[in-house]
Amino acid sequence: MTTTVQAGATAPAAGSITEPGIYQMTNEEYHADRGSLSSSGARKLLLPSCPALFRYEQDHPQPPKKVFDLGNAAHKLVLGNGPDLVQIDAEEWRTNAVKADVAAVRAAGNIPLKPSEYEQVHAMADALRRHPVASLLFDPERGTPEQSLFWRDDRTGVMRRARLDWLPEPRAGRLIIPDYKTCRSANPEQLAKAVDDFGYHQQDDWYRSGAKALGLADEHAAFVFVCQEKTAPYVVTVVEMDATARRIGAARNRRALELFAECTASGYWPGYSDEIAYLSLPAWAEIRDTQEYL
Repeated sequence: MTTTVQAGATAPAAGSITEPGIYQMTNEEYHADRGSLSSSGARKLLLPSCPALFRYEQDHPQPPKKVFDLGNAAHKLVLGNGPDLVQIDAEEWRTNAVKADVAAVRAAGNIPLKPSEYEQVHAMADALRRHPVASLLFDPERGTPEQSLFWRDDRTGVMRRARLDWLPEPRAGRLIIPDYKTCRSANPEQLAKAVDDFGYHQQDDWYRSGAKALGLADEHAAFVFVCQEKTAPYVVTVVEMDATARRIGAARNRRALELFAECTASGYWPGYSDEIAYLSLPAWAEIRDTQEYL
């Protein structure tokens, strides 16, 4: 049985959520929960990262970075939820006065933007609303933004969490859960590389698992990525993982859950290897030097 905290209710203190459910909380409260494992955390546990890096990042949260401002601002406009966007009336943020204004905006939990960036993210949102599929997936009359899901993994006992960009209202037909991504290129070939680079196939499995565990979706539910370029004309491509990608994502998630449970129980978070690593040259270097010297 799930426990749902309704809008307006006070979310439990960070790290104290022990009951499955859909919780209403801020983004900061969600990321502060230390007793559960997120999709991004699961990806950080596995190669090309390692448990030691995962643990360090959990213990040393990084401050907001300028590089994420555009994506976060676009999310705000597309989802209709999130921190306020504040235009700083200067394209160069070099003077002490402007830096102070930027710092004040960040301290208030909002997103500072240059005038050109402010126009850019609004143009991105307008372009997405003109897309025949994406506009329906994020229809404000048919869903709720940024819902935090918590559920317990049956096999390891690990509490898992996911923050859906958008939870569609129940309706007839196949449920489609969208996730919004900004990107350099929305060309499907480039997106395939991004899926591997950033582990989006793991996110697909993770989020669908959460929705199913809480009774929000069945086996036929779909999870899609709405990918939008950050340069004009702000092209949008909607993609869904194929069966092979989903199986690999699920297998990687299973290993991450087992690893998280093992490390939590032992208190030991290993690096890349505890043994002497046996190395060969990269394949391209071996071919080059074999042809040249052997």
